[in-house]
Amino acid sequence: MKTLKQLILTGLLALLAAAPASALELDRIVAVVNEDVIVRSELEQEITVILAQIEGRGTRLPPREVIERQVLERVINKRLQLQAAQRLGIEVDDATLARAIGNIASKNNMSLTDLRDTLEAEGVSFASFREDTRTQIVLARLRNQEVIKRIAITDREVENFIERSMGQLSQRSAVHLQHILVATPEGATPEVIQRAQEKTLRLLQELHAGADFAELALVDSDGRHALEGGDLGWMKISQVPALAADLARTLERGEIGNPIRSVSGFHIFRMLEYKGSSQQLITQTHARHILIKTNEVVSDQDARTRLQQLRIRLVGGEDFTAMARSHSDDTASAIKGGDLSWVSPGDTVPDFEEQMDKLGPGQLSEPFRSPFGWHLLQVLERRQHDNTAEMLKTKAREIIRERKADEATELWLRRLRDESYVETRLGREDY
Repeated sequence: MKTLKQLILTGLLALLAAAPASALELDRIVAVVNEDVIVRSELEQEITVILAQIEGRGTRLPPREVIERQVLERVINKRLQLQAAQRLGIEVDDATLARAIGNIASKNNMSLTDLRDTLEAEGVSFASFREDTRTQIVLARLRNQEVIKRIAITDREVENFIERSMGQLSQRSAVHLQHILVATPEGATPEVIQRAQEKTLRLLQELHAGADFAELALVDSDGRHALEGGDLGWMKISQVPALAADLARTLERGEIGNPIRSVSGFHIFRMLEYKGSSQQLITQTHARHILIKTNEVVSDQDARTRLQQLRIRLVGGEDFTAMARSHSDDTASAIKGGDLSWVSPGDTVPDFEEQMDKLGPGQLSEPFRSPFGWHLLQVLERRQHDNTAEMLKTKAREIIRERKADEATELWLRRLRDESYVETRLGREDY
């Protein structure tokens, strides 16, 4: 009895066998991924994009077989992730996709028509751009569900991060790194580890002898950024993966660090560039408000009318503190006379922040609506505040999670591959 996978593959091979010779030449199978296949035309399409990117960076092209191997690995990894997303029911509806494309256009100061015209002028169909965007959203959701949400962070890690990062921010704020990974599998034998270490040392010697880092990464790196010449791009110093944190603080421009061993294998990092830090000054607003919530009994008009009446009394000289305690539905601030203390950008919902930013010290707003109800808002004073320490404290967990995410993603992709059936057929004459 044939398995479902065997039946599907037999059918696909039979279809290919019946195809014209020209179609076979273009669409012969180059890899089998579980019950799916990757054909030559898919690989060639990806290779065309990658070659354009490499040439655009001015990096010397490696041999064709190296490019094919690297690109095929990337296509296989993407296919495995899409299969996992399908099993988990992860989808992106048209409305979400439309919003995402609208955001892309907006960030590039374009209308949707401008974006479409620009893509088509570069030889990219809008339909393929839409589907590629959908795929990227699916992959991001999958990674968030299977990797990011499973990363555990302890309170002690947060405390240690804050202590370390205060010093980091006073030295460097962002770094631009290159990376080469010589991977070792889980449960690798001492012999496998020894060979990986020897390869790492050989690559390091070549780099010190003047070899181009991007070219070596393109040919020899097992990292996810190999096809970009190992370029990790700019990242904040606090977002650098933990294993490279010390090098990010100490390497000078152009300097290559000593290899680092991790569960993924052996890593080589090179410092391309770094930026100095600056004081994180923000404008804080000391404000107070009165909130009237709407419900089945209190309509929008009722809430607005009540606040208009309260505003008349406040302008007439009545005490804001007493009035907030008597009338505000925001119990947390009402006991403090409506006082919200010092508010930083992003602390409140956009509707509230927009109204607050319009007011000068001492000014009282007209009644306005937010998702919480209707407000009467008064700005008391403003100040410039050094928010460096607070930023570290509030974002520590997020940043630690980002640091761990690269390593966790590599391990997850490796497990996904190990648990799957993958057969590559590059270089074979018979398919």
